Amino acid sequence: APCVDPEPGFWSPISVTRVVTGCTRTVKMARITHHAVVLVAVLFGVVFISGADCLAVRGTTKPEIGLSPGATRKLLATHQYRMREKVPLYANKAGPFHNPSETYQYYDLPFCEPDTGLKSKIEDLGEVLEGDRMTSTPYHVPFRVDKENESLCRKTLTKADLKKFRKAVEEDYYFQMFYDDLPIWGFVGKIEKILKPNANAEMRYYLFTHVHFDVSYNGDKVVEINVSTDPLRTVDITDDAGAGEKTVEFSYSARWKETHIPFDRRMEKYSRYSFLPQHLEIHWFSIINSCVTVLLLTGFLATILMRVLKNDFIKYTTGRDDEVGLSEESDETGWKYIHGDVFRFPRFTSLFCAVIGVGTQLFAMTMGVFSLALIGVFYPYNRGALLTAILVVYALTSGIAGYVAANNYRQMGGTLWVRNVLLTGSLFCGPMFVVFSFLNTVAISYRSTAALPFGTIMVILIIWALVTFPLTVLGGIAGKNARTEFNAPCRTTKYPREIPTLPWYRSAVPQMAMAGFLPFSAIYIELYYIFASVWGHKVYTIYSILFIVFIILVIVTGFITIALTYFQLAVEDHEWWWRAVVCGGSTGVFIYAYCFYYYYARSDMSGFMQTSFFFGYMWTICYGFFLMLGNVGFRASKLFVMHIYKAIKCE
Repeated sequence: APCVDPEPGFWSPISVTRVVTGCTRTVKMARITHHAVVLVAVLFGVVFISGADCLAVRGTTKPEIGLSPGATRKLLATHQYRMREKVPLYANKAGPFHNPSETYQYYDLPFCEPDTGLKSKIEDLGEVLEGDRMTSTPYHVPFRVDKENESLCRKTLTKADLKKFRKAVEEDYYFQMFYDDLPIWGFVGKIEKILKPNANAEMRYYLFTHVHFDVSYNGDKVVEINVSTDPLRTVDITDDAGAGEKTVEFSYSARWKETHIPFDRRMEKYSRYSFLPQHLEIHWFSIINSCVTVLLLTGFLATILMRVLKNDFIKYTTGRDDEVGLSEESDETGWKYIHGDVFRFPRFTSLFCAVIGVGTQLFAMTMGVFSLALIGVFYPYNRGALLTAILVVYALTSGIAGYVAANNYRQMGGTLWVRNVLLTGSLFCGPMFVVFSFLNTVAISYRSTAALPFGTIMVILIIWALVTFPLTVLGGIAGKNARTEFNAPCRTTKYPREIPTLPWYRSAVPQMAMAGFLPFSAIYIELYYIFASVWGHKVYTIYSILFIVFIILVIVTGFITIALTYFQLAVEDHEWWWRAVVCGGSTGVFIYAYCFYYYYARSDMSGFMQTSFFFGYMWTICYGFFLMLGNVGFRASKLFVMHIYKAIKCE
């Protein structure tokens, strides 16, 4: 029977060969990159053209990864070696292949340890957040030195050691190493099913004892490395194999070959399969599908603005009662009828302003991260750069949240601005801290590398206490003292008008379903690629396409919220403030619903830790999307409402 990859996909930067039930299987793996941002519509055409430059046209490929000049100079300076010089090789982590978050330290399994003792590599904040724990290894693979069969160690495995290895083989454990900052992967062992006549199938567990390194070099630099395990060099570690202890000899070999690939292009291997023509067609289909959605929605809104609103403007701006078809009664119907209530500030003003402030901050943060991605900062082996950038940019943009929230709160007549600033500072950080505390406790109980050390947690808390919160307070003070005013085109009446009884489909929940469906359909195809990167062994490097898709998401969200706001006002429902927020942010609810589909239908994740990590952190991300897109929906609706009421006579 043909072998099946544990996670078939469209990216295969690294191939690790293993043997299962008598046939060779190639497992395609890639460096996990963590992976959830708005721009004005005027820039859409420019970004679309620039994004097309990195894509294939009619089957041609362009797999280059853009590196900034500074990053290239740094790499060239720190990766030069002489003949027989030692090249750093670190073991990182191990874990079940289908559970990317459930990772453990490499030496949690009884592998051979260095004679000089374990030495940990100093890592930056982003690497620790990704769960990396670099440790020295006994492998000695110097520059341009071939090795045929080098003994690593001879080790006696106890009963407990054999049990650990059996569990690792049964759960399809892989290990990860870094050679000259190039990631390599291998599997711990294999399972073979032995069929016997008139008997049940017997499962045999085998441990790989030999690792082979294929290394390519160009001049004095390492360009490429592959690792493979020898299927003929295995040890049977099944329960009934042996008397309890087993002596195993681990070995390795290395072969060097010259290549003409330049050093600054050595990471193309990790992204070239992202640019296969057939997969580019999928990306292009996603873009075209989203563009068609935008065009249809734009045409729909144009019809409203050009036909319905035009007639409304003519009717409402005509002051002659003797004109045919117009009467005093008809002059006060529809959205004009509620001009005295439409600018009445919403309930829970402080919470509303905090939502808008945090949504604006997340918008600015996403745009900052996209800017870094588009200039080539997040290349695949820049470990932890994305998480570090998100943390730093979020802290630096916290002043935006404080300013926007406090300024809007002051314009709406709020007086408890200190409470408003505190609410703004905790609206996103508070739930995220609760989720993180629970998940970190789970990871600690599993003794996983996903558990952050105490020192790292203290660093994050210090950043929040010394940067994030003070900037939020300073922004709040600046917003409170700003002289901007809310200039409503219509005077608000003293008492609110009663909202007429409306059909069920005009309530908040059905409106949210309609508002979230179109934006979600615009990003649905690209969403799978993102999930496969963040929660799988894929690599995502085409940030320009992601940027275009996000712009389309923002445009569709704004347009659909404007349409629903008009329909709401047309039936004399003047409470549009919160409705615009929840309708704009409802895409986050759809994305979280997609998480259940992806978990149960598109992935093989299992276990309490992986499940809690997936749904816990995805809830946090979708909550952030809700706040950010809710802010987009409100601002679009506000511009629309201000425009239509300025165009009529409000008495």
